[in-house]
Amino acid sequence: MLAAVGLYGATAATAAAPLTVAQAISQQNGASATVRGYVVGQPTATTTVVRSNYPSDYALALADSASETGTSRMLYVQISSAFRSAWGLKTNPSLLGKQIDVTGSLSAYFSHAGLTSSTAFAFASTTPPATTTTTTTTSPPPSGDYYAAAAGKTGPALKTALNGIIRNQTKLGYDQVWEALKVTDEDPANPANVVLLYSGRSQPKTSNGGGADDWNREHVWAKSHGDFGTATGPGTDVHHLRPEDVSVNADRGNKDFDNGGTARAEAPGNYGDADSWEPRNAVKGDVARMLFYMAVRYEGTDGFPDLELNNSVSNGTQPYHGRLSVLLQWHQQDPPDPFEQRRNQVIYDRFQHNRNPFIDHPEWVTAIWS
Repeated sequence: MLAAVGLYGATAATAAAPLTVAQAISQQNGASATVRGYVVGQPTATTTVVRSNYPSDYALALADSASETGTSRMLYVQISSAFRSAWGLKTNPSLLGKQIDVTGSLSAYFSHAGLTSSTAFAFASTTPPATTTTTTTTSPPPSGDYYAAAAGKTGPALKTALNGIIRNQTKLGYDQVWEALKVTDEDPANPANVVLLYSGRSQPKTSNGGGADDWNREHVWAKSHGDFGTATGPGTDVHHLRPEDVSVNADRGNKDFDNGGTARAEAPGNYGDADSWEPRNAVKGDVARMLFYMAVRYEGTDGFPDLELNNSVSNGTQPYHGRLSVLLQWHQQDPPDPFEQRRNQVIYDRFQHNRNPFIDHPEWVTAIWS
């Protein structure tokens, strides 16, 4: 998803030869990669790339040849906010024709083969650009005693045991969530920023609020699914709250999760329709594991709704979320990565002092919902 960060400290990036544009186009799997190519213009639509009068600094197109004109042989690069002043074509039109290296996620942009959530830019050289790393101060995960009550259990017995473990938490107020997200979702490549869940954009921590391009608090388990609002409890549980662009948050609304729909212009790689939302590949598993956590943590025994997963995409205000069969697929497709693991650790160390067991033990998902 992001630049590699060790779970308990910094890990040096392993230098590797950059992908060609052709290779990047054929490997649209959400993985992080460095791609080398010539800047050939700015994409403004799926089949449109302009070479002058650039409308913004938000995107550029790369190709294996500086003279390439066929958009099917171009890679569309989303320029994260931290890099726009230096690498956007509106501000830097002289970049046209230059060969550069860009690191990001191999995911569709403008419904076209792309590179999103960019974390590094450099002019091409014989040495790939170094990936920025961030040193964390989190402690190792708890000893086996943390999950001792779950040992050897499966099915409903495992679910009950995990609930007994993770319900022991410090509960945050909704205002405290702002500050927590600035830590839990910090961009490993830029500590002044957070990474937005669906759009993948790196954005200044200070730009939180209610404006059109601000980020706000996305409830991955939609708060209307159980009508728990933002009161302390499930409405403020940071294990399922993530930073997201205000308008993208509104676009997702309270939809269930499923595959399909139309591409969302402000959130490349995401799709939506009237009743469901499909997140980008790099966070599909993250979304699934957040919902698995919520369905185990909130069992209706401590004054909060009994949240459960089902296979519906029309749950409305019922305390259910779907589609379970698709969430199970996403969990397998996108296993926990260093960003997600670090986030789990930070929540445990600094905020709620409980964990998402499905990040620590992905195998427990099928043990409960097989």
